[in-house]
Amino acid sequence: MSATTCKENLISIRDLDREDIITILDEAENFKKNPPLDLLKGKLLGICFFEPSTRTRLSFESAMKRLGGDVIGFTDDKSTSLQKGETLHDTIKIVSGYVDAIVLRHPLMGAAKLAASVTDKPIINAGDGANEHPTQTLLDLFSIRECQGTLDSLHVAWMGDLKNGRAVHSLVQASAYFNIRMYFISPPSLELPEDICRELKNASVLFSFHQTLEEVIDRLDILYMTRIQKERMLSSSDVPASKKGYFLKPGLLEQAKPNLRILHPLPRVDELDPSIDKTPHAYYFNQACNGIPVRQAVLKLLMGE
Repeated sequence: MSATTCKENLISIRDLDREDIITILDEAENFKKNPPLDLLKGKLLGICFFEPSTRTRLSFESAMKRLGGDVIGFTDDKSTSLQKGETLHDTIKIVSGYVDAIVLRHPLMGAAKLAASVTDKPIINAGDGANEHPTQTLLDLFSIRECQGTLDSLHVAWMGDLKNGRAVHSLVQASAYFNIRMYFISPPSLELPEDICRELKNASVLFSFHQTLEEVIDRLDILYMTRIQKERMLSSSDVPASKKGYFLKPGLLEQAKPNLRILHPLPRVDELDPSIDKTPHAYYFNQACNGIPVRQAVLKLLMGE
């Protein structure tokens, strides 16, 4: 997929190269400064969410309506014919006949790829299990560039559940384009998947694993926090017995560089102390709001004339 020439799908962050990503981020920056009107007037976006969502769903709906289009869909598969035994294949076939593009969130890895194989309407992956979440990555990169002034040669740490966090997987893969020094902080049972580590090694990306944030806090430009993804774990025994060391308390920020900014895909649970919201390091609410211009840029790419 080329952000400048093709209009197909956005299934994986691997669909985009560095140039594509920068093109989308530049477009989103323009949208944030000068919100467009009626760009997608007469177009209809289908929201098919088989998992809960707040930010992704609402920001896609807001982005589409602010572009002059409209939205239909569902946010709970219990209200669909899946309860009668209909397959995902057939659901996508039917919905694609009603809309101009589909945003799909599904608990199964590869669901977005399957959807794209059964329709000629653009499919946007809004999360497929623990696999990927490419538009989250684009808004993450947009937020990093916005608060740091660049994406190149930064020191970035990811902390928490790196095994099951789809936002982590996509962002790590995209960050490899920008010569970012990476630090991975997690319990041993929740480390970054080996296949992604191999990709980083093949791309000559410098990265390291750490048990605590204290080891690296004074080097970081960006700290990307995540919650423990209990819903991705097969049983309660998969949850780490101790999460000590994976909570961010205000005291730790005394060692941070002034330009450190904290990101989090949200929702947070107990890994991010609310008192940090008042510090200049907090950027996660700005990050969430950036979902609108970034998703507007993606919708324009896939649905615009």
